[in-house]
Amino acid sequence: MPEICRFLGIIIYMYFNDHDPPHFHTQYNEFRGKITINELQLIEGRLPKRIMALVLEWANSHRTELLENWETLKKEGKFKKIKPLV
Repeated sequence: MPEICRFLGIIIYMYFNDHDPPHFHTQYNEFRGKITINELQLIEGRLPKRIMALVLEWANSHRTELLENWETLKKEGKFKKIKPLV
């Protein structure tokens, strides 16, 4: 489970060889969520409203990098860290 980014107590990660649609996982304290990259929608789990807003702001700014990581993790098992929101 490669950690892609960490900021303000929020951890963003992806799994190797994960299933479609392209998505990332996020964790904040006891809360967890799975968010699609293309639509930026929460498809599983629950996050506090403020944390969800921060994650979406970050993901919107780094959508291309997230998609690149999705592809390289699936094909080569490689990824690049992405800059945090703050």
